[in-house]
Amino acid sequence: MVQMPETDELVLATIKKILPYGAFCGLDEYRNGEAFMHISEVAPRWIKNIHEFLHEGQHMVAKVYHVDVEKGQVDISLKRVSEAERKRKLESVRRDKRGAKLLELAVKEAKSTAPEAQAARLALEDKYGELMEAFEQLAKSGPAGLEGLKLEKGLAKAVLNVAGKSIRTARAELNAIVQLTAWSADGVLKIKQTLGSLKVPAGCALSLHYLGAPRYQIGVVAGDYKEAQKGLDGVQEQLQTAAKKLDMTMEWSVIEE
Repeated sequence: MVQMPETDELVLATIKKILPYGAFCGLDEYRNGEAFMHISEVAPRWIKNIHEFLHEGQHMVAKVYHVDVEKGQVDISLKRVSEAERKRKLESVRRDKRGAKLLELAVKEAKSTAPEAQAARLALEDKYGELMEAFEQLAKSGPAGLEGLKLEKGLAKAVLNVAGKSIRTARAELNAIVQLTAWSADGVLKIKQTLGSLKVPAGCALSLHYLGAPRYQIGVVAGDYKEAQKGLDGVQEQLQTAAKKLDMTMEWSVIEE
């Protein structure tokens, strides 16, 4: 049975034959798959000459809006694809190709068989969703990222090696200045205990620098900006809670990069 795309799926299509009322397209990601694009689905406005918009051999991102499995018919649209969707699809394709290439390098390094390579692909995709995501995560976590996966020993080693060499681990750092003041006799101890108890999520690293009483610089380093921001927000919440509980005053300001 020929594999077919699903309704609302974004696909890569190549124009094969243009008619006055539409175009027949090949579905690049589905072997021998074909689809039809009616002239009304080419552009959001009325079209007098379809050749002004399409030409044979043209590659595009299209959206599937109708599938008839029994008839083997797939209808696609160009006008229903937003610019954001187009970019997202092309980025996904780019990542798929990159991930496949990295696995190919690992297979070559380990001199693995085709069945071993296929088994590794399925295992990595099952755990991480896509190959590129797998290599990115393995570059961060190392051997721990392969736990539970039954990869051939030599190939597992090669996959980790390729991940370490090929993936540049992203790094984002955010910093803030905090001013803590405690007026009680044991105020200094309270501040030290508060700062020493700060925690950040897994995958983040915390740094603390004394700038001179009562100011401190707090930094959070993570794999990306979103993680770093989450970690820094968490630190601020912990300090606010501690300040209320221990009767301290707190001033907080983020350092703009």
